[in-house]
Amino acid sequence: MTQPLKGMILAAGQGTRVRPLTKDIPKPMIPILGKPVMEYLIEHLARHGVQEIMINVAHLNRKIEQYFGNGQRWGVQIGYSYEGNYNHGELTAKPKGSAGGMRHIQDFGGFFDQTTIVMCGDALIDLDISAALLEHQQKKAMVSVVTMEVPASEVSNYGIVETDASGRVISFQEKPTPAEARSNQASTGIYFFEPEAINLIPAKQNFDIGSQLFPLLVENKLPFYAQTRQYNWIDIGRISDYWEVLQRVLRGEISYMKMPGKEVKPGVWVGLNTRIDWDNVNITGPVYIDSGVQIDAGAEIVGPCWISHGSHIYKNAKVIRSVLFEYTRISADMTFSEMIVSSSYCVDRAGETYYIGDDRCPLRWGDARLSD
Repeated sequence: MTQPLKGMILAAGQGTRVRPLTKDIPKPMIPILGKPVMEYLIEHLARHGVQEIMINVAHLNRKIEQYFGNGQRWGVQIGYSYEGNYNHGELTAKPKGSAGGMRHIQDFGGFFDQTTIVMCGDALIDLDISAALLEHQQKKAMVSVVTMEVPASEVSNYGIVETDASGRVISFQEKPTPAEARSNQASTGIYFFEPEAINLIPAKQNFDIGSQLFPLLVENKLPFYAQTRQYNWIDIGRISDYWEVLQRVLRGEISYMKMPGKEVKPGVWVGLNTRIDWDNVNITGPVYIDSGVQIDAGAEIVGPCWISHGSHIYKNAKVIRSVLFEYTRISADMTFSEMIVSSSYCVDRAGETYYIGDDRCPLRWGDARLSD
């Protein structure tokens, strides 16, 4: 690495597009095989020598701050910038926009005094950060955005970047329709910022990176570049993405993500202290069964599946390419296929949510901690 690099993770959003997952936890805390998605990001930054990381927080901020603390466990320093205010004696989250949050940090303590990688806290990546930083420096960019080609039908989900032959950004469109899109190069929410770019963000205003700051850079013909790289970028932008993310992780597509537990047979990993009738269940991997899970005789599990800790799958039930959150009870003889299942709701792979009591969410009433 040619010089030290600081990091910032954007974590102040409310995660409305991934509800009900974010009803009780902030989006960066959404679990992937038992670890928050943002933990993988912090580990990846640390692998590339990023030791100072700021995180802006708002929605359910305490859950992020209490889990990650000062970053010592990962060999980094973590600081937080809360975005909100007191309202009738209670904290009320009030995000300042992705760029506005950066300017707020800068005005408070001057964190952005060297090149900083800024990324969204809701994606899994294995980007070669060192190589991307080198390109950013070689082009003498004020700001660089890492992009990836997406199908034309999906451009409306992303910020779309148009460049000239040198890679300089000549237009940035925030979630255009397929007919309006000038390219199919999507921003992956990974940016490199030089300190002078932060000064362009208005102070004490709600201001967005994609829809406001990037067009400002283009308009003023500042050195704003895109770089397209081949790497794994798995975005959890919508609840349907979460199901797909877990399928890919369980299939082993992300090289640095190792399956927890012990591999007791090919493609089947198991945590501690489980009760599984191995002679009378049918399990086809890849499957991760976490600690304290009970699986009764006649049950069938077809992977990729993740069965979280404390869950109970009753006799003759089937779980197919699904995710069970902690302490979920699957009733006898019921089948769950391509679902995200908790103790109180189910979400199908398309993102439709059904609550317990609905015929499409035939869960056994109650938390598995209370089962017999």
